[in-house]
Amino acid sequence: MRFADTIGNPEAVSALREMVDSKKIPHSMLISGPAGIGKMQLARAFIAYLNCSNRINGDSCGVCPECRRIEAGNNPDIHYIYPIHKKGKTHTLCAHYADEWKKMLHDSPYMSLPHWNSLLDAGNSKPVIYVTEADAISTAAAMSAYADAYKVFVIWLPERMNPETANKLLKVIEEPYDDTIFLAVSNRPDLIMPTILSRMRRIDMRAPDTDTIEKALIARGVSMESAHEAAFMSQGSLLKAFETLGNGGETVEFNDYFQNAMRAAFARNAVAGRQFSENVAALGREKIIRLMEYFTRMIRENFIANLKIGVLNTMNSSQQQFASKFAPFINAANIEMLLSETDRASADIARNANAKLVIFDYFLQLMIALHRGHSKI
Repeated sequence: MRFADTIGNPEAVSALREMVDSKKIPHSMLISGPAGIGKMQLARAFIAYLNCSNRINGDSCGVCPECRRIEAGNNPDIHYIYPIHKKGKTHTLCAHYADEWKKMLHDSPYMSLPHWNSLLDAGNSKPVIYVTEADAISTAAAMSAYADAYKVFVIWLPERMNPETANKLLKVIEEPYDDTIFLAVSNRPDLIMPTILSRMRRIDMRAPDTDTIEKALIARGVSMESAHEAAFMSQGSLLKAFETLGNGGETVEFNDYFQNAMRAAFARNAVAGRQFSENVAALGREKIIRLMEYFTRMIRENFIANLKIGVLNTMNSSQQQFASKFAPFINAANIEMLLSETDRASADIARNANAKLVIFDYFLQLMIALHRGHSKI
């Protein structure tokens, strides 16, 4: 991984490069920004540049032994810490999931949380960083680096440390060893314990704009038409852009759920609504919440389409085709109800309410909302 492989955020790249070039590297750093924009890729590019034995034009070479070890995840001085779903009393350390982590970095370099949950077989549970990890970090930090000048602890999603873990890690961060660097990569820095956050040099990343994403995709061999659509759909998320290109992720699946649910609700088809609730309930809590987020987005997109403000739409061709007939039913008479009921369903699911009951009730509210107003297909 090199700086040249990252997309957007040249200021963040320059800041990290300058740290290495000036040999003024903070012992604790935080790379923060929205999910799916390449923060972990930038972190890995920084580590490669830090350790590369043959830097070229402000970047790592990508071919020296140090670069190859870092790319393969085999450098003993690079420690990755990440939230896990512990199994029993034995699998409570990240080291127990090293194979899954390597697969994650290879298959989903823009760090898809749903993909990580599936690799962990976490189901409805929320992976966290356990206190046993803080003890392991303290032990490893006390040892000398094996081959490189620095030991680097890369913490993905430090906001998922439980309080006991955070308090123990704070002691190591407050009194760091000379050859130790902590590099946190966070989607939600506001959820990190303030005493830890205050000790970190923060580098904020922004979501790249549509033009930047489109040009980057074209440079990687994507056709202009596909790059344009993926960039338009991405809303600044490189993860979404690449998922769109591969028809991957959950977009296609969620789109089917949305369109079928809206058709059935408009037709007042309670039987289809019950089947919808059973199918959605089987997805599991975390995935249902993501589905409700998708419903929220599509409701807003159809409302915008109904207002004929095409420049604000970020729908793909399938979504636009559906909206061409459905959008008139998302109007000023029901938009607030549709959004509030979607939010309520998501909140109820997050509180572990009975998913079948919540989703079926949500379907009934969709029936009521869609028949408000006077438009007809």
